[in-house]
Amino acid sequence: MQVEIWSDVICPWCYIGKRHFEQALADFAHKDKVNVVWRSFELDPDAPRQREGTLREYLAKKYHVSLEEAAAMNERVTSVAKEAGLEYRLADARPGNTFDAHRLLHFAASRQLGDRATERLMHGYFSKSLPVGERSALARLAPEFGITENEAMTMLESDAYAGEVRADQARAAKFGITVVPFFVFDEKSGISGAQPVEVFAQALQQTWSQAG
Repeated sequence: MQVEIWSDVICPWCYIGKRHFEQALADFAHKDKVNVVWRSFELDPDAPRQREGTLREYLAKKYHVSLEEAAAMNERVTSVAKEAGLEYRLADARPGNTFDAHRLLHFAASRQLGDRATERLMHGYFSKSLPVGERSALARLAPEFGITENEAMTMLESDAYAGEVRADQARAAKFGITVVPFFVFDEKSGISGAQPVEVFAQALQQTWSQAG
């Protein structure tokens, strides 16, 4: 069984959805037969590498809400993340363009390090103030998931894996995916959003049964 997951490393609901899915997968009887493939999706493809201001200010501008409303949005998702066992420090988050981060994830996936890389990048952004759009910061993080800093920087300074990122996004468009996280099970069914663990558990079992 294959599960494709479209996400962005700066999407707070994607990290929560990742945790919920992982919890469901851990209890799935046939988990060793499940191939998880991470797919790229940019929430803000036109974002600069380094964004000025806070995440709260960015959200207020993007969604046309007040700073207070943006802060409330952050508080809500932080609370949900805590229930999933995640510690968000959104006041210190440093958003930016994620295209290079997605290229790095594809590089990691080519070495069977995709799961580890996705975890470390999301953890870095949401909990450790990783400036996700800066190549040097991404390269410094790479040893945490098995790639040397030099290897990562050499790749980032090239245009490697740009085609793979764009292909993922074209595939998302083919499936009609406009929001993330989005989970596709064996190209037969999809789940949108950070759904409860039980929803993912049911999807895994149904997909397995249908594959028969």
